[in-house]
Amino acid sequence: MSTKELPLAVALTLSALLTAPAFASGRHLHLVFVERATTDTTNHVGKGDDNAGDILTFSNNVFDQKNESQVGSDQGYCIRVVPGKAYECQWTLTTPEGQIMVEGPFLDSGDSTMTVIGGTGAYRGAHGEMKLHARDAKGSAYDFSYSIDIP
Repeated sequence: MSTKELPLAVALTLSALLTAPAFASGRHLHLVFVERATTDTTNHVGKGDDNAGDILTFSNNVFDQKNESQVGSDQGYCIRVVPGKAYECQWTLTTPEGQIMVEGPFLDSGDSTMTVIGGTGAYRGAHGEMKLHARDAKGSAYDFSYSIDIP
């Protein structure tokens, strides 16, 4: 290593050492909730029952992983982008500890994965993903499985 490269190497090493504690102080959470979809309402923009641009709105109670105790609620909306296949959604989960906001596709069949785009309270700065899984064919309840990192 030349004497010209030495200051750069020292600076990079110090930078890595000084920022390492910031990463170490973060935490990873895996949270699972159950949404009971009781208020879902679709407003149609066309003459059919399934049109691009239809808007699905909701505000539902959310329960613990065993679907026994209410732990919060959610509210949000989805816009139909591909009739018969997918919506694009955005919603907020609210618990006593804070809020988690997600955005992404809601597929008509199969599981969906959404992006966690932020949070408040205990979830401030949250980022990661949420897997959405229908508990039955009617879509009356959904598993929300969050895998999030908090700085």
